[in-house]
Amino acid sequence: MGPSASLSLVAMFHLVRSKDLYEMETEYSKNMPPGKDVDVSLSLHINRISGVDESKEEIALDVFLHVYWEDPRIRILDNTSQVELTWDKDPRFWIPDLYIRQLREMKVLTLFQDIASIRLYNNSTLRISIGATIIIKCDMDFVLYPLDVQTCAVDFGSYKYTMMDMKFRWREDPLSFPSDFGDGFRLPRYVVSFVTDNRSNVIYYGDGNHSTARLVITLSRELRSHLLESYLPSTLFVIMSWGSFVVMPEVVPGRMVLLVTTLLSLVTMFDTIRIHGVFAYEWSNAKKNNSPSALELKCIEVWLISCTLFVFLALVEYFVVLFGMRYDKHWRHKKGDLDRGLGGVDSGPSRPGAFNVPTLFGTNKVHAASDNNTVVVADNANVTAKAQCPSSSAAGKLRFQLLTKHVILYCGSQRGTLDQVSLALFPLCFVVFSVVYWISYIGESRRKSLSANV
Repeated sequence: MGPSASLSLVAMFHLVRSKDLYEMETEYSKNMPPGKDVDVSLSLHINRISGVDESKEEIALDVFLHVYWEDPRIRILDNTSQVELTWDKDPRFWIPDLYIRQLREMKVLTLFQDIASIRLYNNSTLRISIGATIIIKCDMDFVLYPLDVQTCAVDFGSYKYTMMDMKFRWREDPLSFPSDFGDGFRLPRYVVSFVTDNRSNVIYYGDGNHSTARLVITLSRELRSHLLESYLPSTLFVIMSWGSFVVMPEVVPGRMVLLVTTLLSLVTMFDTIRIHGVFAYEWSNAKKNNSPSALELKCIEVWLISCTLFVFLALVEYFVVLFGMRYDKHWRHKKGDLDRGLGGVDSGPSRPGAFNVPTLFGTNKVHAASDNNTVVVADNANVTAKAQCPSSSAAGKLRFQLLTKHVILYCGSQRGTLDQVSLALFPLCFVVFSVVYWISYIGESRRKSLSANV
């Protein structure tokens, strides 16, 4: 049997098998496109979001994908508007080589058979519809977590045909959703929205420019849960640490327990946020996973570290107060001897090789205050450190020692002078930090969201 006879039998087979449905040209080849500049249009029905895995940076979707193209080589025989054809994994028609650039995995849904169909319209338009679960790779940036907005671009195109041979575009009504969709798919941690990019997008694959139809997926994180679980408790812990400033410094156990417990609580919260604070939702079941990694400190980590530093500084302030109180007691025991020694130096004659003690502000007289709790320096402009000291370095060293002693005595004052200053200074600094923090990160989040949508 010759080649011409074989072709005749194949053509007859197609005409007999489909005589009531459609007919194809005799020299039809499923390996050849219908012609040049084939127009392929897409539409997508998004059934649900199966999962968002932040550790793997993946999104799982249950979708019904519809692909349309026109093939004049196939025609319906009668006047019917459309014909449903049987889906076959090795179809007899030419089918566009659809390629999803960010696709990680695709699984066709199956019940009694694969949920897929081929439809032929009377204008020689073919439509393939496939129900599948697809896993999309999305490049995520968690520096602004939990104020981050993730934007994922999904490109539908051809890997074999360049834009000179085939163009992809979205149909007039490209996206459809279930009736309960509302303003977006709401997950426990995200609000997911979809939008199509109607611009002509081109991707270079190495052998030329390829036309693509782009779908943009936006993941907006729910901030309410983070405000209640992280920001509010950490703020309350910082406010609780300010209560130590109104506790008498002599009550060491109570004040120390308050500060140490608050500090350890913030450290534990930071560890919880970093290790177990983020959930990866896969197949609608929540499971704990590692926190999303980032090259820099995340937004929430900056907040928790700052809160921990505020509490730590309150603890350091108490250490300074305790040290000043201890030094103050030692100073009062030695004050009488110091006064007598300094008085003898002032009234006695100068001896060869001896020099008077340099003073902090031109005097070396120390007098006790009226309340016997603080020590002040009396001004004596007639005596200068330069006239009494054999060298400026020795005078500077002793002057620094006097300054250090008076600062320590000020900090250890039993009237709580340092605590009074801290009670006003710490809240003011925390309010300034909070305002700068929220303005900076919210502005950066909006800027990145707008730049991603342009």
